[in-house]
Amino acid sequence: MALGKHQHRDDGRYRRERGDSLAGNLGQDYSELRKVDPRTKLETLRQRFHVDSLNKVREKLRVKR
Repeated sequence: MALGKHQHRDDGRYRRERGDSLAGNLGQDYSELRKVDPRTKLETLRQRFHVDSLNKVREKLRVKR
């Protein structure tokens, strides 16, 4: 069964976005990612900010204003 964007998995954790998701596509749902080159992969952003989740990347982008 495919999981919706913010649904929990069977083990109670939220589903993770794939690392090869592009910022341009994610920017359609998350306005913070519109500040980044749309060709940038989510995994690159995770590494750049030394975090492991999309939400933490979004937090870092909100603070960087």
